[in-house]
Amino acid sequence: MKKLLIFLIFSVAIAVFVFAAEQQKGNTEINSFSKSKKFLDKVIYGDEKVRKTFYCGCSYDRKQKVIAEGCSYFDAKNHSRSKRVEWEHIVPAAAFGGQLKEWKDGDPQCVDSKGKRFKGRNCASKMNKQFQFMQADMYNLVPAIGKVNADRSNFDYGEIPGEERAYGNCDFEIKNNTAEPRESIRGDIARTYFYMDSAYPGFGIVNDKNRKMLEAWDKADPVDEWECKRAAEIEKIQKNQNLILKERCNKRI
Repeated sequence: MKKLLIFLIFSVAIAVFVFAAEQQKGNTEINSFSKSKKFLDKVIYGDEKVRKTFYCGCSYDRKQKVIAEGCSYFDAKNHSRSKRVEWEHIVPAAAFGGQLKEWKDGDPQCVDSKGKRFKGRNCASKMNKQFQFMQADMYNLVPAIGKVNADRSNFDYGEIPGEERAYGNCDFEIKNNTAEPRESIRGDIARTYFYMDSAYPGFGIVNDKNRKMLEAWDKADPVDEWECKRAAEIEKIQKNQNLILKERCNKRI
């Protein structure tokens, strides 16, 4: 009986250790959004073969200028942000930062050069350490045409009836505060949401409103070679594994 009890205690201890070891960890390596953007630009997306915008699949050069030739995107008004690439948060910064005290109410140290107090993302970026790491998490950052990034804003993803195109042949629609991406990146989006939700619990990133849709997107658009390679390269720099992608990519091998 005593041996059985010892065995059970030992087994439970091992199980707890394995569970703890496999818990998803977030970014604790890079707390600068600017630094993350530089790593992404120079290292992760340094090869011109993978230098494509996330939503429209357009090529861009080393100066982050969109290459018009062969690009499905079109802007009749020729906005300046249509010509450049910006780094987009798949899970919007407002989805997690908007719940923080510094974002909602500001902080005594959030005062500009004219003595005016400020709040929102700028204050959270300055004062909240967790937010600094979250907004710099490279697993959640992708290159996007600036105008598309601006129009997406912090809208949730969803599926929109019809195919009203506002960006030429780029399969990206926005309507009623909802953004619909092309089918070939929906799985990437879903898995990013799952990662962020498990890496930073308590923010409700995956919730009753979006869970079923994200699960369907994950299933319909499985991981591909680039998604797995990108995750492996980010892990080298950011030092934390993306367990969501690790599981999917191991099954793909």
